[in-house]
Amino acid sequence: MVSIQRSQSLRQQVYQAIKQIILQGDLASGERVIETRLAQQLQVSRTPIREAIGQLKREQLIVSKSNGGFKVATLFAGDAAQLYDCRIALEQLAVKGACEQITSKQLKQLEKYVLQAEKSQSSKPEPLKLLEIDYQFHHLIAESSGNQWLLDILEGVFDKMALLRVQTTKHNPQVLEIRLEHREVYQAIALKKVDLAQSTIREHLTRSKARVVSEMEIINNTKLHNSQS
Repeated sequence: MVSIQRSQSLRQQVYQAIKQIILQGDLASGERVIETRLAQQLQVSRTPIREAIGQLKREQLIVSKSNGGFKVATLFAGDAAQLYDCRIALEQLAVKGACEQITSKQLKQLEKYVLQAEKSQSSKPEPLKLLEIDYQFHHLIAESSGNQWLLDILEGVFDKMALLRVQTTKHNPQVLEIRLEHREVYQAIALKKVDLAQSTIREHLTRSKARVVSEMEIINNTKLHNSQS
């Protein structure tokens, strides 16, 4: 259960709480978003719930239903391919900046994420834990680039990808390979070799794209088959 801590900005807290509920998969893609249920769960009035839903609609994490009300956005294999294409372009710029701007403290933290990934994947962790490690790794690279505009754009892409990554990883944890591929990216950044870092991140995301798109096609086809049965 996501809890609300009273502070100056209740609206922002409610927004963050509902967003977390969605991105953790507690509200699945296509599932109805019920204001009264969220208000009861978070122990707030419906006003900040409505405001949060409005903000999440603008971010395209929530969409309107044709018969009224709201639901969590549904992404398909084509959406996954396009989002990965965006990441491939943007994260090549991010690793270039990281090679030039990363601090020793950030580099040590990046290595910690690599070690966590290696340790986690050998012990069969929860899919959400792997996704969190993956997010922190890529977010830190963008942050260490020193380009705040790039980071802001990527955060929007990361949020939308979380919708489909939760779905695919729960269905098949093997779709997330962050052990070897993250180490290769880290080593290239540590050596400050821009060309190598860019080619490595491109290869990593291209492989990930293929795995996720393939898994999304299986999930979408299964749902289509079940709906027709």
